[in-house]
Amino acid sequence: MELLDGKKCAESLVADISRKVAGYLDSGLRKPHMTIILVGTHAPSESYVKSKIASCGRAGFEGNLIRLPETVTEQELLAKIGAINNDPGTDGVIVQLPLPSHINEQNVINAIAPEKDIDGFHPTNFGRMALGQKAFRPATAYGICKLLQFYDIPVRGKHCVVIGRSNIVGKPISIMLANDFDIGNATVTLTHIETPRPLLLDETRRADIVIVAVGIPGFIGEDMVKEGVVLIDVGINRLADGKLVGDVDFAAVAPKCSWITPVPGGVGRMTVAALMINTLMAYENNFNLT
Repeated sequence: MELLDGKKCAESLVADISRKVAGYLDSGLRKPHMTIILVGTHAPSESYVKSKIASCGRAGFEGNLIRLPETVTEQELLAKIGAINNDPGTDGVIVQLPLPSHINEQNVINAIAPEKDIDGFHPTNFGRMALGQKAFRPATAYGICKLLQFYDIPVRGKHCVVIGRSNIVGKPISIMLANDFDIGNATVTLTHIETPRPLLLDETRRADIVIVAVGIPGFIGEDMVKEGVVLIDVGINRLADGKLVGDVDFAAVAPKCSWITPVPGGVGRMTVAALMINTLMAYENNFNLT
């Protein structure tokens, strides 16, 4: 068993980005600029935003955080997004999710200009990604692809089972790994929490690669995978004692794996790295550098 070290991979990717940015700065261009909107004081969101701002610094970007109160109206939030859309000095914008219950998340996602949608959630980017066209790819799914690529994990022709059908992880990673991208051409089965257990077990026990994102601690047990499986654990769950764990019973399952992501230190780091990649792409598009 070997670890798919998201921290190591992310640091390598961000270092590559910083070298490109240094070259652009030497040519007289401004820094790439990411703006993050944070509504309220949701503790996990605070942590994620802190990580993103820190990565901006390491990549050579300007990272700007806009804080809005929990009571902000949807109309006020949409107006703020509109102003950022029209700001030529901002390359990419993120509205940190989740949002308060009185705000419709899809309305917010749809309001972000597709050319600044570095999360890759806008229907325009998601649709282009599904068609295999150039687009900002959803960051967590893109980060998983980059992690597999970094460690030279064979994907072409492999049987990959994805557990979880969210728009953030499950749906996009199933499309990306099946498509003819720089990493892809896998045979992908998309399952979810409502998949009958006998069918789920039949799929996971035959899978070469399992990607799980259901938000249930220990959902994947030793009996669910075959020897030599590559296991990508997207789950981040906080137990009553404060410990962070994934969706995989790591101690029981890891000995059967050829490769496995740790939690923390796995996919989470890669999500942030993918956001940096998307921001650089937005910046290069903005200055017609590609």
